Amino acid sequence: MTVRRIFLTPAWLVFSLPGYIGWRLLSAFDLTPWGVSLGVAVLIAACVLVPMSLRTRAIRDRVLADRLSWVGLTAMGFFSSLFVIVILRDLLLLTVYLFDGSQVREWTMPSAVGVLLATVLMTVIGLIIARRRPRIVKVDIPVTNLPEGLRGFSIAQISDVHVGPTIKRPFVESIVRRVNALGADMIAITGDLVDGSVAQLAAHTAPLADLAARHGAFFVTGNHEYYSGERDWTRELRRLGLRVLKNEHVVLQHNGSALVLAGVTDFTAHHFDAAQKSDPVAALYGAPVTAGARILLAHQPSSAAAAANAGFDVQLSGHTHGGQFWPWNLFVRLYQPFTGGLHRLRGLMVYVSRGTGYWGPPNRFGVPSEITHIRLVPAAP
Repeated sequence: MTVRRIFLTPAWLVFSLPGYIGWRLLSAFDLTPWGVSLGVAVLIAACVLVPMSLRTRAIRDRVLADRLSWVGLTAMGFFSSLFVIVILRDLLLLTVYLFDGSQVREWTMPSAVGVLLATVLMTVIGLIIARRRPRIVKVDIPVTNLPEGLRGFSIAQISDVHVGPTIKRPFVESIVRRVNALGADMIAITGDLVDGSVAQLAAHTAPLADLAARHGAFFVTGNHEYYSGERDWTRELRRLGLRVLKNEHVVLQHNGSALVLAGVTDFTAHHFDAAQKSDPVAALYGAPVTAGARILLAHQPSSAAAAANAGFDVQLSGHTHGGQFWPWNLFVRLYQPFTGGLHRLRGLMVYVSRGTGYWGPPNRFGVPSEITHIRLVPAAP
């Protein structure tokens, strides 16, 4: 791995953000030259470790690669939160200055100390929340004209596990145990399962073979599968017993009623393989018109408009992580139609999981992970 590849992240972003943080915080303390040097060294180390942590797949020593990822990704979360809180501090100091400029000096050091303590606390709490067992979120989804045989039909949904540098086999085993304990009628995995190749992660995804439900476990691709070698992962997941749905559907017979379960490739799949362009219409083609419910698994909520046009009743998605941790959960709605929870788009009900694992920083401050236990219920008249 070359130094040039480490710094593929735009240089202005790599250096300007830590530079701004250092300028605003180091100047607030009465530091000796040694203290200033130490602060600058920490910021420079962050400039190297953070982009490096995103590009450790090429390192042959996987133990070293994972350790670098842990340090760099934790630093990424810390400094991204620190950056926002420093901006908020500057707005506070500006407000103080506008009301009484003579008070700014008295606020400078205490506010800088508060910023550092708050960021450390948020990072530690976010780490604890990210690494604990995902909570079980129970959701009832109303479906119009739902037949008696499908009332109470249950789905266990997991999404965005991101098995990779910091999420390994024990975490996956825990998820499998919790999902199986729900006794759901079927299991849905709505993409972004992995961050790495089959060769690197097969031992860690192997517990998925133990997923058990009456109608089986189903999977649709997310954008990270395409980053990680989608064709290899499709073969591997099928070998583990998961049914991978790519713009296609199956018909499940449940208590005398038919349920159509369809799946589409990721919303951006055509950027990686033109033949895999996401297509909800194709996924529903040939499905029985008398089915009691039509459910679509689609990694990104952005598929919802096309799913509604195609005639689906329910769409299950992930991708957003609910923003994963504060303050980024406030911005995710700028690029996704739905960020988490249950929503309606015309005749379509859309549920967006906030994710079962996490991507990048091991941080879920304010946005806990989830395993979703869904039940279909009749819509009110």
